[in-house]
Amino acid sequence: MANLKWREIAVGAVVPVLVIALWQACAMLGWINPQVLPSPLAVLLKWVEYALPLQAYDPATQSWLGWALSGELWMDTLGSMYRVLVGFAVGAGLALPIGLAMGASQRMYAWLNPLMQVLRPIPPIAYIPLSILWFGLGNAPAVFLIALGAFFPVLMNTIAGVRQVDGIYIRAARNLGVSQRAMFVRVMLPAAVPYILSGVRIGIGTAFIVVIVSEMIAVNNGLGFRILEAREYFWSDKIVAGMISIGILGLIIDIGMNKLNNHLLRWHRGLEN
Repeated sequence: MANLKWREIAVGAVVPVLVIALWQACAMLGWINPQVLPSPLAVLLKWVEYALPLQAYDPATQSWLGWALSGELWMDTLGSMYRVLVGFAVGAGLALPIGLAMGASQRMYAWLNPLMQVLRPIPPIAYIPLSILWFGLGNAPAVFLIALGAFFPVLMNTIAGVRQVDGIYIRAARNLGVSQRAMFVRVMLPAAVPYILSGVRIGIGTAFIVVIVSEMIAVNNGLGFRILEAREYFWSDKIVAGMISIGILGLIIDIGMNKLNNHLLRWHRGLEN
C-alpha cells in the first residue's frame, strides 16, 4: 500500500517537474523576459527570502520558533487561513441548517428557493463595494465575502443530498413506523452526508479563492495583499512566489479535505480501514 502511494506521488510529480525544467531552460536561453516571467530559480530564491525572518534572533524577547515563523510568508499565510476558516465557518454554518430545511420540507423549499436562485448567480466579488460600505476595511468585509463564497456550494449540495435520498430507504422506514424526526435524523441525513461533504469541499475551495480577491481590496496583509503589493513595485518574482504559495496551500487543504471525506464516508463505501 505504501509503495503504491509513493508510486502515485511520483507519477503525479512528473508533469510539474517537466514544466519547471522547461521553464528554467527557456529562462536560461534568454527566451523569456525575466521582468515578465522570472526563472524558477529566481522564484525559489525570492520565496526563501519571503519566508525568512525580517529581524535577527533575540532569545531575550522571543522563542526560536516564534522568530523562525516571523517572516512575511508565514504571517501572510496565517492571516489568510484565519479569514478562510472564520468565513467558511460562518457560511457553512448558515448553509447547512437552511439546506437541510429546504431539502426536507417542500414548503420551506418553495418559500426560500426563489430568493436563493436570485442571489446564487451573483459572484462574491460583486459585493466588494457594499462590504466595504457596511464593514469598512479589515477582516470583517473579507470574512463576509468568504462566507458568501462558501455559502451557496454547501447550500445547494445539502439540498440535493437530502432530496436525492433513495425512496427505498424512506418507504422501508415508513413501513417500520419510524417517526418524521427519526426519519430525518436516522435515514435522510446520513444518506445525504456524501453530498454535504462534497459541498463542503467545494465551499472551502471557493472560500480560498475569494480570500485572495478580498485581501487585494480590503486588508493590509495576507497572500493576496502581498501579491498586489509586489505588482505595484513590479516584483514579478515575488508575485509568482506568492502564487505558488497559494497553490501549495490550496493543495494541502484539498488533500486534507479528501482524507477527511474518505474517513467519514468509510461506512458509505463499505470500507473497513
